[in-house]
Amino acid sequence: MNTNQPPVILITGASSGIGEKTARLFAQRGYRVAITARRLERLETIAAEIRTAGGDAFPVQSDVSQIESIEAMVKAALDHYGQIDVLFNNAGFGRLGWLENLDPARDIKAQLDTNLLGMIYCSRAVLPHMMHQRKGHIINMSSISGLVGTPTYTIYAASKFGVRGFSQALRREVSIWGIHVSAIFPGGVETEFAEKSGSTKRKTGISTPRWLRLTPDRVAEAVYRLARRPRAIAVVPWMMRYSVWLNNMIPGLVDKIIERRFVKPERGL
Repeated sequence: MNTNQPPVILITGASSGIGEKTARLFAQRGYRVAITARRLERLETIAAEIRTAGGDAFPVQSDVSQIESIEAMVKAALDHYGQIDVLFNNAGFGRLGWLENLDPARDIKAQLDTNLLGMIYCSRAVLPHMMHQRKGHIINMSSISGLVGTPTYTIYAASKFGVRGFSQALRREVSIWGIHVSAIFPGGVETEFAEKSGSTKRKTGISTPRWLRLTPDRVAEAVYRLARRPRAIAVVPWMMRYSVWLNNMIPGLVDKIIERRFVKPERGL
């Protein structure tokens, strides 16, 4: 590893949304970026645009639901750059609906494989390198759904609560090696999530208010701040902390409000 070289960040799920914006931001701020996702053509376009703007980007096709693909991706990034200083486990998706209607393979297993197991396997794959260099930072994408569970989000919430627990435990395992582990908990973000998750089909039309909705650029900035000043968790926007407080302090009242305003109307009861 050449310590005189700029730091390297490896970003999963980098072909669109938060991952893409994070890659562009870190490249602008002097990082070398290894970007990975399933859509290689899209990755190559993003990498070319980053290079044209004066940055350094390396695209690697991978599927984080497959262990072999993850290991090959990490090896390719290390072979190309010689180091990985930050891993941003961003890859994930949501498939929302009542639990009894979710398909066991397409909706349940696929979400857990990508959102939780993929993050675990990616972290495991980079750890030997970070332990050898005695420094590094693993940043895991969770969600406000990793702090507050809501109806139709059962599996998505399970995966994101898992991210939270994994991040806390891993942080305490690896800090002796100079490795930081952080989890970021964004509220609603203007990405492809709503369209692909099925949340646009709600009868009530309830969603995160537009004034509270985050842009991918804003989340990317939060990731950058975490990379520069590591801490255990980051909730964005900060106002979402009130929702977390209410959920923890008066869960019975939150239950009743959600049942009355969401569950009954959505189920037609």
